[in-house]
Amino acid sequence: METALTALIGVRYPIVQTGMGWVAGPRLVSASANAGALGILASATMTLDQLRAAVKEVKSRTDQPFGVNLRADAGDARDRVRIIVDEGVKVASFALAPSKELIAELKDAGVVVIPSIGARRHAEKVAAWGADAVVVQGGEGGGHTGDVATTVLLPQVVDAVDIPVIAAGGFHDGRGLVAALAYGAAGVAMGTRFLLTSDSTVPDAVKARYLKASVKDVTVTTAVDGLPHRMLRSELVAGLERAGRPAALLRAVRHAAAFRKVSGLGWSQMVRDGLAMKHGKDLTWSQVLLAANTPMMLKSAMVDGDPSGGVMASGQVAGLIEDLPSCKELVERIVAEAGETLGRLRTL
Repeated sequence: METALTALIGVRYPIVQTGMGWVAGPRLVSASANAGALGILASATMTLDQLRAAVKEVKSRTDQPFGVNLRADAGDARDRVRIIVDEGVKVASFALAPSKELIAELKDAGVVVIPSIGARRHAEKVAAWGADAVVVQGGEGGGHTGDVATTVLLPQVVDAVDIPVIAAGGFHDGRGLVAALAYGAAGVAMGTRFLLTSDSTVPDAVKARYLKASVKDVTVTTAVDGLPHRMLRSELVAGLERAGRPAALLRAVRHAAAFRKVSGLGWSQMVRDGLAMKHGKDLTWSQVLLAANTPMMLKSAMVDGDPSGGVMASGQVAGLIEDLPSCKELVERIVAEAGETLGRLRTL
């Protein structure tokens, strides 16, 4: 199944497993890569040593191309880039637009650069700076998201840039892949669908919560970190929405201290990262502080297995998912469904 994305990366199928924090570790990434998709390792919650070890582990599990997701505004972003280059990682992906200089540095080293964006103007900017492709996430997607639906945002971006466009937000099967290709995309990126596989390390109790969810059980809230964040509804989320700002800020201080220990960052580095985040997203200081909630509350669910004490980032598509296939089974099923869908269209 050849598209501009498969030609660019060298993967068998135009399917991307996104870099989900605490979820997209070596096991899931290597399973995705071996299945013929592009697996993306999530590095934002790793120390530099953990990142290097994780990259080496993926390489020991697969000889297929894979990528690493980076925070462009992190103070140690260039150190992480150096690890990617040194280890021969094929792709660098970004949740926020990287600088023109960072894109050039990666491209000079032969790394394919794929930022994720949520607006046409951002796609035009990174394309002008030299990005090789772009992931376009519509409002249906999980985690931090916008309010423009994929079906509206995707054709805008496809018409605006001349690099491969990867569609994200609302995809889980072969019909969606065909729809994205019909819009002009070169492939699809999926997070929640790969989270809900047998290769995902997310604890079973948390996976069960996802499988029970209906479309209406997925909501967007600003109560976690001050920015729109799509996740499963829960008593914890409802409590956060009822709580006042002082309680939220106090919780964020505790989580910032906990994340400092997990990440190995010093307070000075966290302050510098906060300044970069504030500038890059035009946030208030209270929003910057609230951002500390996100990694630790996700960890409670995705690593510790406590769905009542953590938040569960989720795309709306969770309401359509009912099983836990392996990555191999999932990718093969999507490709087969896409072929069947195209076959039906040809007979109309």
